[in-house]
Amino acid sequence: MAKSKKNADIPTITETWSLPAAATFGSLVRAKGILLEIRARLPMAVRKSLDYTVASLTLSMPEGAEAEFRHTAASVSKALEGIEDLPVIPREIQDILSISTTERHRWLEDGRLKSAGTRTVKLRGRARQITFHVFDPKLVKDLLDHGTVDEWREHDKAAAAENRRRAAFKAKLTRSLKKNKSNPKTAGKAADEAPPLAGWDDFDLDGLLR
Repeated sequence: MAKSKKNADIPTITETWSLPAAATFGSLVRAKGILLEIRARLPMAVRKSLDYTVASLTLSMPEGAEAEFRHTAASVSKALEGIEDLPVIPREIQDILSISTTERHRWLEDGRLKSAGTRTVKLRGRARQITFHVFDPKLVKDLLDHGTVDEWREHDKAAAAENRRRAAFKAKLTRSLKKNKSNPKTAGKAADEAPPLAGWDDFDLDGLLR
């Protein structure tokens, strides 16, 4: 606690940039993603000086670091130019559209959710890299405006019901075939007792069977 009070007493200089709703889509996950993106473009020594506070980015540095502050502030301002076009990453689109990881993978695989390309990043403290799809913000806006996700879910629900119906019919048919195979007499009798085709007698009277 003493350390926090000491830091709070240090005079600071600050600058704040509002994040437009067109960039964040009202998503805290997206806003923090933008923060991390801007931080990544700054020198390591000053990255933690930039933070997210209530729909805004705030740069804070102690008095006496005016030159470094001005340089960093200029970098942040430049990085925020056209921020609305920053590609949306997986965890952001899931939060914005309120979809699950399973839904994202399914719709990406069947082509309903269009990828804007891939991005490869190195995991912090690890040698391994990961590659993932990113999405065009304009596409995300369109999906939100038209309620497309609800339509996709209704389609998936209907498709799942149809698949269950087909699976039940297939299982019933399989059981029937196994039963007939184990009892050939029943299968032969069923074939012998098959109803005649309609109009067959008239067809025969015309002499077409001779």
